[in-house]
Amino acid sequence: MAVLGIESSAHTFGVGISDKGKILANSKEMYKITDKGMIPSRVAEFHASNARGVIQRAISESGIRLSEIEAISYTKGPGLGPCLRVGQLAAMTLSETLSVPLYPVNHAIGHIQITTHLSGFKDPLAVYVSGGNSQILGITDKGFRHYAIYGETLDIGVGNMIDNFARAARLNPAWGSTVAKVAENGHYMQMPYTVKGMDFTFTGLLTNAVKALSSHKVEDVAYSLQETAFSMIAEASERALLLSGKQGVILCGGVAQSKRLQEILAAMSKSHGVGFYTAPNEYNADNGAMIAYVGELMHRGGAKPRSGDYTIEQRYRIDGVELKWL
Repeated sequence: MAVLGIESSAHTFGVGISDKGKILANSKEMYKITDKGMIPSRVAEFHASNARGVIQRAISESGIRLSEIEAISYTKGPGLGPCLRVGQLAAMTLSETLSVPLYPVNHAIGHIQITTHLSGFKDPLAVYVSGGNSQILGITDKGFRHYAIYGETLDIGVGNMIDNFARAARLNPAWGSTVAKVAENGHYMQMPYTVKGMDFTFTGLLTNAVKALSSHKVEDVAYSLQETAFSMIAEASERALLLSGKQGVILCGGVAQSKRLQEILAAMSKSHGVGFYTAPNEYNADNGAMIAYVGELMHRGGAKPRSGDYTIEQRYRIDGVELKWL
């Protein structure tokens, strides 16, 4: 049951192929982000010009023929509208050409399900941290089967916050791994710490850190920013773990590539006697394999999307997706 999945929510155009839970291919092209950030229309143009090549490369990598694909899936959202549209159109074209079913996938569910699959955990607490979002989630059957959000950012995603700091500090490239490298030589200084139950906010922390750059070493500011943000996430996750009774914790999404965040959450999980897992970075970064895998789950689980579901949705909330197929 080979399913081809297309991811195009932001700067990555990825194509993956999953067959019985085994990832046969995971190919991608990434738009190079400058200090000006991403201009959606330009990223969409990049995706459109690379779509055919990435699809062909994934097919070649998988070792199967295009005619053996039994279903197509694509990222419906959340994400940047023009970028999502490219993936949607590519998926619809393939679905019609091959006369196979089409499945729209929530981006966050893609991250969570591929990580859950690789972890072997049955029903973990999911800490999803990315550029655009940061949430603590778990499956519940209350009302309907879906991912309940125990806690989330009330303003911006932790990845967005770190990238904005990197640009303000004129780090190159201006993203999380660069901040982490600079932070290795830093010392802690007090910064705003805002956790409200299991929710958290990052804009106050960001504003404080940017102001501190004028009077403190960038290494100290970077270290303090990172430690404070990750501690906030860990506190909220610990509270959610105890309240939910989950027996495992997974960390997923782009910021899950942070070794320091992995260390903090692993220690928190160990202190409560539960397992902790984060996937290889290939699957934490945006990728087509996670969309293919969820598409396969939907196909195998008898999901029946309606014609009106084949759209894009820039603010596609995970807690509104019914998991009948899971």
